[in-house]
Amino acid sequence: MGWLQIETEGGKMEYLPGETVSGSVRWELNEPVEALEVRLFWYTRGKGTQDVAVEATQRILSPALQGAESFGFALPEAPYSFSGKLISVLWAVEIVTLPAAEAERVEFVMSPTGKEILLPEGPQKQ
Repeated sequence: MGWLQIETEGGKMEYLPGETVSGSVRWELNEPVEALEVRLFWYTRGKGTQDVAVEATQRILSPALQGAESFGFALPEAPYSFSGKLISVLWAVEIVTLPAAEAERVEFVMSPTGKEILLPEGPQKQ
């Protein structure tokens, strides 16, 4: 495998609901692939089963072994990026080779303030 790279426009990593996450993907492949897919998605991290929801995709069919492409995804209104004691919600853009499924990911924050929401810990048991 060569390499995959994602850059957000201006290196921006904090967004508001409804804003557009845009940037570019670059790649250098060692062998041909059927397609590259750029995905906007959110996922959970923490205790329990991991949830993943792909919100939008952009497919690059029969890509050259080396190349670059821009992307742009409008963010939905929710869910917001947050971190709690048991679970967190994270947003990301990734580029994936198909069918080999090599991937590169960039995480970012999406909330009404543009900052990750930190949930307070619950009351302490006595």
